Amino acid sequence: MNIKLLLLIAFFISNYVAYSTTFNFLRDFSNARSSALAGSVIAIENDIDASLFNPALLYSIDNDRNFSATFMKGALDINSGVVQYLMPFQWEGGKFAANVSYTNYGSFDYVNDLGETNGTYGANDFAIAANYSNIIDSNITYGVGIKFIYSNIEKYNSTAFALDAGILYYFPDGRTNLAASLLNFGLQTSTFDGVSEDLPNDLRIGFNHKLKGLPLLFNLSFVNLAETTDNFFSRFANVAIGGEFNISKYVDVRIGYNNYVRQAINNDVDKGLSGFSGGLGIKTNILYFDYALSLQNSALNLHRFTIKFSL
Repeated sequence: MNIKLLLLIAFFISNYVAYSTTFNFLRDFSNARSSALAGSVIAIENDIDASLFNPALLYSIDNDRNFSATFMKGALDINSGVVQYLMPFQWEGGKFAANVSYTNYGSFDYVNDLGETNGTYGANDFAIAANYSNIIDSNITYGVGIKFIYSNIEKYNSTAFALDAGILYYFPDGRTNLAASLLNFGLQTSTFDGVSEDLPNDLRIGFNHKLKGLPLLFNLSFVNLAETTDNFFSRFANVAIGGEFNISKYVDVRIGYNNYVRQAINNDVDKGLSGFSGGLGIKTNILYFDYALSLQNSALNLHRFTIKFSL
């Protein structure tokens, strides 16, 4: 086993020690804006990227900025990305979108007992999804989605299908939204070694609010509520909070904190500022550019870059 593989294993142990499912890359299915806001985005209107966390948000998206592409630079050679597109057609007044996400873990050497190398192999994950959203009445929208998931390491692979669903309620004040979503509920259709594993099911509930007299969009979400815990109320420690400050017509500054991420870090690892995140959004007439920095532990920072424009 080479040093790169050892470091890769250490990365997942330190950052996903609390997880016990397969396809864990779906937990980080994120873009720059949502990452900067620590994932507290299930009630944000008119953002195609937020629909990754709640398909009900698709209905609120206009035809402007209907394409989004995200790249994330992780540890070592680990890279990932998400591409989304709002379809130009509708059905019964509802809107469709498609997205593809991937994670590539780089290449690894085959090493025998004598330390001799003989070729390389790779590991990667990807998911392809289609979502639909429509309106129930003037202040409620819903969304549903289906995704195909694939994971591969060396000659082994696993596949799965999963469903997403969400709902969004607009308060009459025009400044407050309430939302809920179910993500990654499905099953494996093929396994790595004949043993079936659970998918990373996620139940989220959250809201946002535009403050009066202050250019701040406040977001709060409870995440991963579907996970088994010692007692029901301890699940609500999985809270994500984010604030987006509209500095000017062209610039947004974001900050967030995700307690679920912080608690998932092994106590033997220096947590530092793990769970905190921040970012910047720049808006022009041609495209939007977003950047986010997520602090995983004292030794690992994740950088995401997103561009959005009309296609």
